[in-house]
Amino acid sequence: MTVTLTAADSGQRLDVWLSGQLSLTRSAVQKLLDAGAVTVRGKAARKSEKTAAGVSYTVDLPETPAQTDTLPQNIALDVVFEDRDVIVINKPRGMVVHPAPGHPDGTLVNALLAHCGDSLSGIGGVQRPGIVHRIDKDTSGLLIAAKNDAAHQFLAAQLKDHTLSRIYEAVVTGTLKNDSGTIDAPIGRHPTDRKRQSVHAHAARPAVTHYQVLARYQGYTHVRCRLETGRTHQIRVHMESIGHPLLGDLLYGRKKPEKGLSGQCLHAKELTFVHPATRKPVHLTTGLPDYFLDVLARLGPQIG
Repeated sequence: MTVTLTAADSGQRLDVWLSGQLSLTRSAVQKLLDAGAVTVRGKAARKSEKTAAGVSYTVDLPETPAQTDTLPQNIALDVVFEDRDVIVINKPRGMVVHPAPGHPDGTLVNALLAHCGDSLSGIGGVQRPGIVHRIDKDTSGLLIAAKNDAAHQFLAAQLKDHTLSRIYEAVVTGTLKNDSGTIDAPIGRHPTDRKRQSVHAHAARPAVTHYQVLARYQGYTHVRCRLETGRTHQIRVHMESIGHPLLGDLLYGRKKPEKGLSGQCLHAKELTFVHPATRKPVHLTTGLPDYFLDVLARLGPQIG
């Protein structure tokens, strides 16, 4: 595939820019660059070179799934949709999406490897085969994975141009005054705490969240959130930035469990995308999980 820079992209490190264009981790892009899979004007590109407007780069993405040391594990999956190109999982709360320090196995990727065998795209690298986007460990709900590289590229393009729609439900602390609103605040790494993201970061990327109130309770609000972008911890960071962190969010909210919940009350409820093979829209939805319904029951009667 070929990607061309615009004037707004000038002056960035090539590996950083390509990471955003391809929806890959920076380390995965660096491996492509080290292997000579990224060329410019017929020559291998260097990961440290600066981008310039109008320059075109050709990326030779792997055509077969990468061999991985991550082992298949027979873990039950709640499959919402599956065909030869994509699989959509209703991820339970508490499951990590891919292996990482502290979570070497028992992840969604381990389960997908057992369920799909070799039918997962290799673009995400050896630890993230098939993974197009992620949700946090304590966030439940819909997540899509690609079964081949063509599907992965097509879905990643939809993530980039915001045509892949993701709608969440959450419970936030405090009572929101407005029935709906939009939070337009760039997000980047927190300047002093690397575990957190922040709207006050020095190197931030655009982030937009639209929210709508579904119900109000004494001290809490049940909201529906639609992502226009997909930054790390986006809903958690944005709601905290307006003074309404998610219930149970020990990182961005109150530092102790609330209403029996340790970890954010956040569920990826709806997913809409254009199918990479049929080019037809697919809309999927799932009910609220038991933990979320239990929280709502603990909030007491609705107000307002």
